[in-house]
Parts: sequence; C-alpha cells; structure tokens
Amino acid sequence: MPDDRPDFEDDFDGSRLDRTVWLPHYLPAWSSREESAATYDIAESCLHLTIPPGQRLWCAGDHPPLRVSGLQSGNYSGPLGSTVGQQPYRAGLTVREEQEPFWGWTPHHGHIEVRARAVLTPLSMVACWLVGLEDRPERSAEICVAEIFGSTVLPGESAAVGMGLHPFRDPAVSEDFEAVRLPIDVAGFHTYAVDWRPGRADFLVDGTLVRSCLDPPDYPVQMMLAVFDFPGAGPPNGVVPALVVDHVRARRP
Repeated sequence: MPDDRPDFEDDFDGSRLDRTVWLPHYLPAWSSREESAATYDIAESCLHLTIPPGQRLWCAGDHPPLRVSGLQSGNYSGPLGSTVGQQPYRAGLTVREEQEPFWGWTPHHGHIEVRARAVLTPLSMVACWLVGLEDRPERSAEICVAEIFGSTVLPGESAAVGMGLHPFRDPAVSEDFEAVRLPIDVAGFHTYAVDWRPGRADFLVDGTLVRSCLDPPDYPVQMMLAVFDFPGAGPPNGVVPALVVDHVRARRP
C-alpha cells in the first residue's frame, strides 16, 4: 500500500512553536526583531496569529503604516547597511538590523497545503505564500498559495482568493496572479494548496482546482504565513485580525 504520510507536517498539537522550523518574525532585516515580532499563540491544536490593538508598527522607516504578525520558515539577509535581503519593498532598501541566516523548512516541489481560517475586516488581510530564499537575487520568485483581503469578503458568502506567481527579480518567471472569487466563508476552515512540480503549479481550495500557472520557480523556497493590518486605511473597528492555522503539510511529487 502507498505511504500517505506527509513528508512534512506541523499540526500545532504541542504547547510551543517549533523554532527549528519557524521564525516568528516578518522580514526582520528591513525592520528589527523587536518591531517584526509576531503576536501568536498555540492553542486548541492551532497556531493563532493575531494583531491586538497595541501591537507596534512593523517598520518605523519609510514604509506605509503596517502591522503584521507572521512566521517564516527561512531567513536570509546581508550585513547592516547592505541591500541584500528577502522581498525588499523598494529599490535601494538597506538592512536595518543584521540577522543570522535561518533555514527551517525549505521545500522544492510537492503538494503543499495550509488549512486555516481568518478573522478579517476591510482594514486587514491574510496570506500564505512560498518565496525563494534569495541567497542569490534571481532566486526570489513567489508562489502565492492564498491571499485574502478583508475588503473583498462578503461575510458568510464569498471572498476573492488571490493565487499565482510573482517573479520579482527572477527573469525565468512571469507574472501570473489572479484573485478568484470563491463561494466560501473564510471565517471557517478551508484547505489552500498548491501542487508544484517542474513547469507547472496547480492551485486548489478544498481539493478543487481553481487555476494553474506555467513555469513556476524551480529552486528551494520558504513558507510565509501572516496576518496584516493597515492602520492608515480607516478608523479602528475593535476587531482583532487573525489567521488561525490548523496544519501545514507537504508531500513530495
């Protein structure tokens, strides 16, 4: 009989985050460990990423006001003042705080899925994505498994789920991204997945194929899980945005 066990699984059944896999910060090189620290809890066999009212801004520099609680399964950047780092938000950005390289989980192809639910308002979003390690600048493309803006959610009815490819600095990958409106209630658990293999990436929600992209990146990636809040987009509404993850699993092709 075939072995159906995943090659990687984190079901968050313990009481602590597995720090050999996850770094509880969001792109700390462009900010700092203190400013980028996630607010999270492991409870009821789930990871709870939240943004409480008192959470500080992610970066006090030239980035528009943003608060974020995120995990990443890898981290790489250059020395202080260098322009080497992952997912820079503008050209010429320099490292504000030097970081130790971290390689927790860096898959290369496979079926990768995240089962999660979201608490969103028009001022927030959640996302799970795979992105190149950027140990070389061209190894930077992104496979977005799911991106959901609260402004697109019709509570209890539907939401626009973004999925696809962003090339960034990888000339071998083409931009191919679409937010597809699906009849799902994102407040409940759903499984967002990608079947990633050489030459093709198929994106699925709850096991149903939604869209496909050709020529995805072909190198190791890290996973990013995050909830975002945009405090400049409107007055506070008293809702704590959250991304609640039941599991992350992967199987090789």
